[in-house]
Amino acid sequence: MDAAELTQLLTPAGMDLLDRTPSVSDGGEIVRVVSRLRAEGHDPALVAAVLTQAKLRQKARGKFGDFAARMLFTEAGLEQATRLQVAAQHAGRFAAAGLHRVADLGCGIGGDALAMAALDLDVTAVDRDEVTAAVATHNLAPWPNARVELGDAATYDVSTVDGVWMDPARRTSGHSDTRRLADPDDWSPSLDTVFAAATTTPTGVKLGPGIDRDLIPDTAEAQWTSVDREVVELALWFGPLARPGICRAATVIGPHGIAELTGAADAEDVEVGPLGAYLYEPDGAVIRARLIGDLARSLDGHMLSEGIAYVTSDQAVLTPFAQGFRVVDTMPLDVKRLAARLAADDIGTVEIKKRGVDVDPAEFRKRLRLRGRGRVTLVLTRLEGRHTAVLCERLTDVAG
Repeated sequence: MDAAELTQLLTPAGMDLLDRTPSVSDGGEIVRVVSRLRAEGHDPALVAAVLTQAKLRQKARGKFGDFAARMLFTEAGLEQATRLQVAAQHAGRFAAAGLHRVADLGCGIGGDALAMAALDLDVTAVDRDEVTAAVATHNLAPWPNARVELGDAATYDVSTVDGVWMDPARRTSGHSDTRRLADPDDWSPSLDTVFAAATTTPTGVKLGPGIDRDLIPDTAEAQWTSVDREVVELALWFGPLARPGICRAATVIGPHGIAELTGAADAEDVEVGPLGAYLYEPDGAVIRARLIGDLARSLDGHMLSEGIAYVTSDQAVLTPFAQGFRVVDTMPLDVKRLAARLAADDIGTVEIKKRGVDVDPAEFRKRLRLRGRGRVTLVLTRLEGRHTAVLCERLTDVAG
């Protein structure tokens, strides 16, 4: 979406048309809606902009829920936006620390600023892109305690606020088809600029979960967050936003609610031991935070193999920090033997998990030629130095 499209969309007629346009998904439905709108005499460019927003609003429901129905989006802005339930956790940090005036630097479409404003924080949202700032202005319009400025996060005067939330731009500029920037010096603002600000002002920073851990300052609390088993971000917290005695945190959000595993440092490893009655796959946030050792001890377990993030135990434990499986049997990782076994057991649905083996799960599943009615989980991994298939049944998992 460029500035001209946004200007046309933000007219009373454009917004009325958007609000009257239903959510669209499949191609046939889109064609019918386009035909109807054009038959009503609407400008083709406005129709295209409205249809784009209708599709983005539908896509955005996964991140913003009912709020998406009145928001505006760019494709890149929606992709990079913080999920509302995660943004609420960010906002809660500032509120708990008593930091009332907050600058959201690199605000994008305004997801984090929205959550802050909803907690009655006084928010100044800053973005250097004119279209993005205009979209954020629309999205934050219901909150009088939020305002948007067009500006550069790197030069913002942080002395005017109590705390700062930064989301450095880690992709090339644009509203769609952007690419990742690997070098932190190329981010906007650069990581050095972000960390320099954190030395003088209480600061929270949103980063990608796979960032080089050597870049994480010792002065920060590093918090990895997963939503429905997907690790979505690493947040670094400085000053009063960091919790005393916590340097590593894994926050797991799912149907169970919010659960957290924390540590003063990377957890000490546990030893490798034999396969027990149960196998556990730690949540990605726990793996990223290197708290597997603490998780294993809570399960009275040990590692299945050196360097592979599977924990085994003789205890059946329902935990939000791992997916649990009851071990049924083990077999050599041989597709023909596995296919024969699954056929004999009348298995037709197989969930495949793998760590430590070079296997394409989709191709492997085809070669199994499944035809039965039952289901099983296959964990393909290394066990005692050998490639092994572990046949499992998923535990009833209260964490989803």
